Amino acid sequence: MSRLWSDMRELRVPHTYVLLFAFIVIAALMSWVVPAGEFARTMVDGREVIDPNSFRYVAQQPQGIFDILKSLPAGFERSQHISYFLFIVGGAFGVMNQTGAIEAALSRLVHALRGKETLVIPSVLLIMGIAGSTIGLSEETILFIALGVTLARGMGYDALVGVGMIGLGAGLGFTSGFMNPFSVGVAQSIADLPLFSGIGLRLVLFAVVWLSTTVYLMRYAKKVKADPSQSIVYEEEQAAKAEEASEGKTSETLAFTRRQQIIAAIFVLSFVVIAVGVIGYGWYITEIGAGILAGMVGGLKAGQIADGFIEGAKDMVYAALIVGLAQSLIVILEDGMIIDTLIHAMSDAIANLPSVLSAVGIYVVQVIINFFISSGSGQAAVTMPIIVPLADALGVTRQTAVLCYQLGNGFLDSIMPMSGILMAQLAIAKIPYSKWVKFAMPLMLIWLLIGLVFVIAAHLMGYGPF
Repeated sequence: MSRLWSDMRELRVPHTYVLLFAFIVIAALMSWVVPAGEFARTMVDGREVIDPNSFRYVAQQPQGIFDILKSLPAGFERSQHISYFLFIVGGAFGVMNQTGAIEAALSRLVHALRGKETLVIPSVLLIMGIAGSTIGLSEETILFIALGVTLARGMGYDALVGVGMIGLGAGLGFTSGFMNPFSVGVAQSIADLPLFSGIGLRLVLFAVVWLSTTVYLMRYAKKVKADPSQSIVYEEEQAAKAEEASEGKTSETLAFTRRQQIIAAIFVLSFVVIAVGVIGYGWYITEIGAGILAGMVGGLKAGQIADGFIEGAKDMVYAALIVGLAQSLIVILEDGMIIDTLIHAMSDAIANLPSVLSAVGIYVVQVIINFFISSGSGQAAVTMPIIVPLADALGVTRQTAVLCYQLGNGFLDSIMPMSGILMAQLAIAKIPYSKWVKFAMPLMLIWLLIGLVFVIAAHLMGYGPF
C-alpha cells in the first residue's frame, strides 16, 4: 500500500504551458473533424451576445501548423489588457512588500494575540481572508507559514492549525474573491461585466466560508489543546519540540515602525477607495497605484521602488503567459469555426434539464477543469469565453457563470497535490501531504457544498447584472 501511495505521489500533471499548448494542437486537430458552425450574434447594451436559436453549420475551416503558430501572437495581442492589469497589480504589491510592512504587521499580530486563543484563529483567518479577497494573496502566504506555525504552537496547538490559519485563510478569501482582481476581475472582464459587480453576494459568501472555516479549525484546535496526542501530526510535533529544545530557538517579534504603520493604513484605505471607485465611478486598471505610494511613504529610494515593482511584476509573468496561451486556444477554436459547435453541443446536452441544474453543471465543469489548470486567471481565460455564451444560451446569468468559475477554480486548490503553493507551505511546516489531506478533506467537502448552495441560490435569484 505504501508503495502504491509513493507511486501516486510521483505522478505529475504536465506543466500548465505544455498542457495549454497541447490543447491548442488538439483544438486544431478537432477543426478537421468537428463540423464547423456558428450562432448569430447581436449587440445588447454594448455587449455581444449569441442568439441561442440561430445555430447553423458552415463550411469547414481546418487549422494547420502555420495557423497554430499564428494563433500565439494573436492570443497575446487579445490578452494584452489583462496582462497589463496583472503586471500593474503585481508590481504595486511588490513595492508594498519591499517596505516590510506586511511581514512586520503579521509578526506583531502573532505576538499581540498570545494568551487570547479564542480570538486568534478567527482574527488571523479574517485578515488572511481579506488579503486573499482583495490583493489575491496566494504565493505570498509561503512567507508567513513559519509565523503561523510558531503562533499555533505557542498556544498549545499544532502545525496544522498554523498552516490552516494562513493557507486556508488566504484560500477562502481568494475563492470568495469579493474584490479579487486575479480571478473575479479577469473573469468579469472577459464576461463584459462591470468590474467587481455583484459584490454583495460575494461578501455574504465570504462571511459564510470564513465562519465555517473558523468553526472547523477551532474545534480541531480545542481537541489538540486538550489532548496533544489527538493531533494528526503528533509525531511531527514531538520531533519539532525536540529540535527546538536542542537548538535553543526563540521567537522574535519584528519591529513595526511608524512608517510601516502608515503604510498599512494607506494599504487598507486604498482598497476602500478602490471599492468606491470601481463601484461608483467605473475605475479600472489606471486607478490601481496604491503600492507606489506605499513605497514612497516607506522611505524607499526611487531605485528600490523600481526594483520592488519589477519583483512583483515578475511574479505575474507566469499568469500573464497563461492568459495569452489560453487566448491562443480560443483563436484556434474561433478560426476553426468549432467553438459555437461545442457550445451548441453542450447546450443541447443539458437543455432538457431544469435550468438550475445547468448552473450546477457549469460549477461541476469548473471544478474538474481546476485539476488541470490551477491558475485563477489562466482558468478564467480558458473557460470564460466558452462558458459565457453557453450561459447565455441556457438562461444562466453571466454573473452566475462567473460565480461558478470562481468557486470551481478555488475551493480544491487547498488540497490538490499539483498546487506548488500548498506543497511549499507543507514543506516549510514539515507536514506530510497525506496527513494534510486527512485534516483538510472534510473542510473541502464543506466548502464545495457551500459553493453548490450559493450557485443554486444565485441562479434562482437571477444574480446579476446580466
